[in-house]
Amino acid sequence: MKIYTKTGDKGETSLFGGERVKKSAQRLKAYGTIDELNSFIGLTVVETDDKSVNELLQKIQNDLFSLGADLATPENEKTKKLNIFRVDKNFISHIEEYIDKFQKDLDELKSFILPGGTKSSSLLHICRAVCRRAEREIVELDKTEKINGNIIVYINRLSDLFFVLSRYENKIAGKPDIKWAP
Repeated sequence: MKIYTKTGDKGETSLFGGERVKKSAQRLKAYGTIDELNSFIGLTVVETDDKSVNELLQKIQNDLFSLGADLATPENEKTKKLNIFRVDKNFISHIEEYIDKFQKDLDELKSFILPGGTKSSSLLHICRAVCRRAEREIVELDKTEKINGNIIVYINRLSDLFFVLSRYENKIAGKPDIKWAP
């Protein structure tokens, strides 16, 4: 398979199902930001020593590929035949379980905290911020096109998980949260 196809040389690309759209389309901004998030997660995996966090992040990377395919496939009669895997409530419940698992040993938050501490914690804060941007892009898409509602909920929970994991990474490294000092 060739990497270059030349089909996008005029600023358009194809969605699953064959529909051609401008590369500046909101749908592409949404799943493009998911791709960016996935890349940052890959960098975070390289910098994280905790096996359970690494395994979870790699699972999330796979889930985000499914989510990207969901976003890249408008729901219509033509695409129903493609049998694209859609994000379901199980995606959300798994993220909530992981939040609970990693949060249980963390100190209660009594103030806002700043990104920092360990490198892995800082990278998880970048993942959180990119995830929030992806959420904004997806919500914007939802204003004009029908999308799977589970995606917004999943991405909202996922950013919470990145926050918890950033605190967890600092805790296991013996680094305290960096409190905001207004």
